[in-house]
Amino acid sequence: MKRQRVYEFDVVILEDEDGGYIAFVPALPGCHTQGDTLDEVLKNIKEAIELYLETLSDEEKEELLHRRVVGIQRVRTVA
Repeated sequence: MKRQRVYEFDVVILEDEDGGYIAFVPALPGCHTQGDTLDEVLKNIKEAIELYLETLSDEEKEELLHRRVVGIQRVRTVA
């Protein structure tokens, strides 16, 4: 039996303009989901991460673990 490893990823959660929440994982391009409540969006993003990881090789998973969100900054500009 293959031993399972525990992975941790940074998740960004935004309020949706129509209500509810959107979540995405910066380290996993294209891994995102939505939910009506914070509990729902967290449950959904966990499932999305698990499904995403199923598509990757062990080497690809290890590479992704080196990506870290170092901060979120609000940048002001005039357009």
